Amino acid sequence: MADQVNTEAIEQNEAVERHEADYHESVRAEISREMVRLYKELFGRGPTKARTEFAGPDIVICSLENTFTPAERSLSEMGEHQRLRDTRMYFQAATSEKFREIIERLTGRKVRAFISGLDADKDVCAEIFYLEHRS
Repeated sequence: MADQVNTEAIEQNEAVERHEADYHESVRAEISREMVRLYKELFGRGPTKARTEFAGPDIVICSLENTFTPAERSLSEMGEHQRLRDTRMYFQAATSEKFREIIERLTGRKVRAFISGLDADKDVCAEIFYLEHRS
């Protein structure tokens, strides 16, 4: 009897873990799609590669590649990396609420901090969101 109860509890726990994994996979995919859409809206083109991962329970990291417009690519090729970073960071800071809204809507949690980074030489961006702790 105890073995049957133990087996049922283990199976139930495994089912919950599978459901949570499926949920996280779905949320990650939707966040990636929304980030591509937002980049396209803000910069005129979306990244060709996007990936979102949870780094623990309270951090979401979006990695985006090949995001530059032709003009930005030219700046990078001319070695104007700082100018490119400054311009991108200005736009992202000015529109940070749009980035935060996506994460808050899809995770159901408030964003307490948002960090945006860019490697202007390699055309790789990272959007990092720190979520409020669950109560």
